[in-house]
Amino acid sequence: MATAHHPRALTTRRGMIVSVLVLGFVLAIVLNPDASKVEASGWFGGLRSPGEAAFIAGHRGDRTIAPENTMPALQAALDGPMGFVETDIQLTKDRVPVLMHDTWVDRTTNGEGRVGDLTLAQLQALDAGAWFSPEFAGTRVPTLESLLSALQASEAAGAGKKALLEFKGFWTTDEVRIVVDLIRQYAVARLVILSSFDPVTLQHVEEVDGTIPRAIITAKLPSDPVRLARLYGAIAIITSQAAVEADRWVVDRIHRAGLGIILYTLNTKERWSSALDLGVDGIITDRPDRLGTWMSAKVTG
Repeated sequence: MATAHHPRALTTRRGMIVSVLVLGFVLAIVLNPDASKVEASGWFGGLRSPGEAAFIAGHRGDRTIAPENTMPALQAALDGPMGFVETDIQLTKDRVPVLMHDTWVDRTTNGEGRVGDLTLAQLQALDAGAWFSPEFAGTRVPTLESLLSALQASEAAGAGKKALLEFKGFWTTDEVRIVVDLIRQYAVARLVILSSFDPVTLQHVEEVDGTIPRAIITAKLPSDPVRLARLYGAIAIITSQAAVEADRWVVDRIHRAGLGIILYTLNTKERWSSALDLGVDGIITDRPDRLGTWMSAKVTG
């Protein structure tokens, strides 16, 4: 006969188990502080010192030569000198992940309405390229799957490119799972970092698959950005240049914790120069080709 357990005893027992797990997690961080450093350093090709070249992330692809967040722009970024391509993920009405920055389709297509109110078929019936140039008339809003396929092909060709994928807005656990399942399907988990302004969304990523690296995006840094990153399991913080310049030692504190730091969205030589002086690890830019040329001359010159 099974032994009966008093509800209070079960509650106490569960509480002890949770406490042990939490303690183990804390001890892992304290006793092995280099674990995250190895991960962040590996992902970014090393954590930078002031004056060193940062990696380049093409903002919404290479939008200088093709309409943003379309496959021509994203492919150009994968084919170019940058280490990362950065793009935005939203769900259609029928729950298909597509790549678009704005909540509304009006600015970058010939249609109207919210991305989340349109089915994939409705969205891909729109022209996402004519606004940029007649050359791109008929270009469609791409699915996330299209980018993951291109990323897979890029790796097979030895290009060694990675992707910063930003969840736009809040995502539930089930919605995050749609994206994670696609990443698994294309076997590109080692090539993507999932990011969001929304910390709860990042928590949901960890619940679905804690092995996929995450970065938290914030326009302003809290007094303890390391704690923020640790709280949500992030290997890096993506923030504004102003936030970093407001605290001259913040990059050093983040690096000492083994975390990476990336700045967005910098498009001038003055901002690029300041970013390298700060010692940040990556720069998200609308002008990846120009930044690559400038950085090569700056660092080797």
